[in-house]
Amino acid sequence: MKQTVGIVGIGIYIPSGRMSAAQISEATQGKWSESAIIEKLGIRQIVVPGKDDGTQEMGVRAALDALKNTGTDPKSIDLILCVGEEWKEYPLTTSGIYIQEKIGAANAWAIDVQQRCGTTVAAMKIAKDMMLADNELKTVMIVGGYRNGDFIDFTDSAVSFMFNLSAGAGALIMKKNFGKNHLLGTHIITDGSLARDVGVEFGGTANPITYENLSKAYKSLRVFDETHMKERLNEVSMKNWMNCIDRAFEKSGIEKSRLGYLACLHFKRSMFTAMVSELGLTIEQTTYLEDYGHIGQIDQILSLHLGLQSGKIKDGTIVSMIAAGIGYAWGANVIQWGS
Repeated sequence: MKQTVGIVGIGIYIPSGRMSAAQISEATQGKWSESAIIEKLGIRQIVVPGKDDGTQEMGVRAALDALKNTGTDPKSIDLILCVGEEWKEYPLTTSGIYIQEKIGAANAWAIDVQQRCGTTVAAMKIAKDMMLADNELKTVMIVGGYRNGDFIDFTDSAVSFMFNLSAGAGALIMKKNFGKNHLLGTHIITDGSLARDVGVEFGGTANPITYENLSKAYKSLRVFDETHMKERLNEVSMKNWMNCIDRAFEKSGIEKSRLGYLACLHFKRSMFTAMVSELGLTIEQTTYLEDYGHIGQIDQILSLHLGLQSGKIKDGTIVSMIAAGIGYAWGANVIQWGS
C-alpha cells in the first residue's frame, strides 16, 4: 500500500499589538502616504510583537495551540522541524530543541531549518520525505516564530517591499498514513545570484556591532544591491513561481485547473491580484493578508488556518501553498484537503 503523509492540524499565535497604515506612513516621514501603503503595498496594518513575544516563545505558543487543537500527545511527536527565524531571544540557541522542552515532546528530536520566508514549504517537503524514508518517524511538528520587522528602517524607501514585515508564529502537525489532508508534490527553486542582495548589514562577523554603528545596527535590514535585485527579480520571479506551481501539480498527478485555494504569502497588491488572475482563481479562493502583513514563513500556515476558518477550504479542496524567500527561493506544494 502506498504510504501518505497528511496534515493533522494547525496552531497559530498572533501578538495583540498593531501598527496601522497611517502609523507606517508617519514612520516613513511622509515618503509614503497612508493610501499608497494600503493600495500599493497592500497593508492595512501589521502585527507588532510585545515585550514577551520572543521568536522562540511565540513558537512555543503556536506549538501548544496545535497540540490543543488536534488533541495530540506531545510525547507522540517523533521530530520537530523548527522554521523559526534566526532573530531570536539568544543567538546560537537552537529553537526547535527549546520548543521541544517547553511543550513536553520528550521522545522527539529537533533541528532548525532555514530558507527565510520559503522555510515552511521546504520543511513540509523535508518532513514528508523523512517520514517516508524512516520507519521510526510517524509524527512531525513544523513550528516557528517570526519578528524580523524589528530590523526595518521605515525611512529607507529601498526596503519598502519589506514594510509589511510582521510578527507571529505557526505550527503544523503532520502524520504518516493519517488518511486525509495529504501533502502531495512540492517543487522548490533557489537562485544564488541573489544570495547577498538583501540582509542585515551589522551584527555578523563581516560588520560586528560597535559603539560607532550601534545606533543604526538594529535597523539595518537593507538592500545591498538594489539595481541587481530589481532587474533579476523582474526577469525570473513570476516565471519561477509559476514553474514551481506547475511542477508541484505535475508531481502530484493532479491537473492545475483543480486548484481551489491558494495559501499565499503577503506581497504587494498588484502582484497578488495578477497571480490570482493568472491561476484562474477568484479572490474568494485565497486570503489576502492585508490585516496581518507578512509574517515570513508563517504566512502559509496562517492562510491555511484562515481558509479553513472562513469555509473557503472544504473537504475535497485542492490547496497550493506558495512561498518566496530572500536568497532567493521560490516554492509551491499541493495539498488534497479532506479524506
